Amino acid sequence: MSDRIELRGLRVSVVVGVLEHERHREQPVEMDLDLERPLERAGQVDDVAATTDYGAVLALAARVASEGRFQLLEALADHVARAVLASDGELEAVTVTARKLRPPVVEDVATVGVRRRVQR
Repeated sequence: MSDRIELRGLRVSVVVGVLEHERHREQPVEMDLDLERPLERAGQVDDVAATTDYGAVLALAARVASEGRFQLLEALADHVARAVLASDGELEAVTVTARKLRPPVVEDVATVGVRRRVQR
């Protein structure tokens, strides 16, 4: 599938991590979502009803992330991707990239992250 809706830079506060201090405190996470679905009809009819409501997707992704408690970014990305895929029958696949913006490592690194793709 080459058609996709790209959502970039969704920032949420999430409880995620394996270290003790990460298990009790939210930290900033940034997510990108790629929604794979046919877009030809939407392009032809120019009608929002022919596509996916990205506002609703962003709200769902933010809710799943912020309400959950995860040890791994892999689990966070998987939960978000599966929830988004289940929310819209026209979606063929969802890819979620989740990045910790302040990872708990001593090395000078901007972010650490994972990318998870779930398809029907």
